[in-house]
Amino acid sequence: MSVRAVSHFELHVEHRAQAADYLISAFGFAPVAERAEPGGDSLLLRHGPVRIVVSQGAGVERYLEEHGEGIADVAVVCDDVAAVHARAVAAGAEPLGPAAFRGPGGGVRHSLIEAGSDPFADPTGPWRPLREDEEDEEGDEDGDAAPSAGPSWRLDHVALCIESGTLRTMADFYDTVFDLERYSGEYVEVGGQAMDSIVVRHASADVTFTLVEPDASKKPGQLDDFLERNSGPGVQHLAFEVQDILASVRACRERGVEFMHTPDSYYDLLTARMAGTDLPLAELRETGVLADRDEWGFLLQSFTRSPYDRKTLFYELIQRQGARGFGSANIRALYEAVERERVAAG
Repeated sequence: MSVRAVSHFELHVEHRAQAADYLISAFGFAPVAERAEPGGDSLLLRHGPVRIVVSQGAGVERYLEEHGEGIADVAVVCDDVAAVHARAVAAGAEPLGPAAFRGPGGGVRHSLIEAGSDPFADPTGPWRPLREDEEDEEGDEDGDAAPSAGPSWRLDHVALCIESGTLRTMADFYDTVFDLERYSGEYVEVGGQAMDSIVVRHASADVTFTLVEPDASKKPGQLDDFLERNSGPGVQHLAFEVQDILASVRACRERGVEFMHTPDSYYDLLTARMAGTDLPLAELRETGVLADRDEWGFLLQSFTRSPYDRKTLFYELIQRQGARGFGSANIRALYEAVERERVAAG
């Protein structure tokens, strides 16, 4: 009765065309279906197995007013929706109908999809597949065709920012409800600020959540800012696994994606840490890609700046060369990078 996979994400935005254009033109997502209802309209985008529904209109206004643009729903595929829903409610979740709930303490919304069904493929449902010419029209706001998506991406993990003091409770919640076991944990302290994290994942590794919370005993920092701007817990970032991160970062940057800056001092230290390896250190420095390793291999990562109104949600590109972990050194580097962005923005 456990969760099998992430079905899709629902991104609530002010302007669908603009938000979809970013994902299509910059990241290579493809528009595949649309839904028009009295409460608003939605566009389904796809990049390999990763699916994002971009929604606008009256039906999302309440979410936008409270949280700003961001991921409103992380929908998951379950073996038994009723059983998972019952476990969630018994564990403190807020029921949102028979097939959805919000995590304890105002956490993230999860819609539940029965294994073997697909809400986007039901011919009697509200979703209408796009014709090829309509897909091209969604390429960008000027009507140009979307770029080729290239090699398919897959979802590596979802980072959830939660309230201070709830980390272990939420890790237990996802274990109880989705059968996600604790995989690793990391405590990072930088300049008087600190964050704690636990990674929970399914045995298949098809569903991985990174839970992060600020340490309330330290100075307020970026996670406190996220919780304030987002008016509570939410999805901090989505991480997409790519096959060639150097090529992906270059292509995304050419299409207008802004990545967080990594100082030269990081690469000075990286050269010493990775001495004797065959990593392309000069190219990593040139593209701003982070690198780390564990006992299984190497991990390469890059993080975008947030393109959304409240500067909450951002994206990560990640390439795993055998590595199974999340890079202790890179967790610190990410925290420092986000903190630089926060300070620079005032």
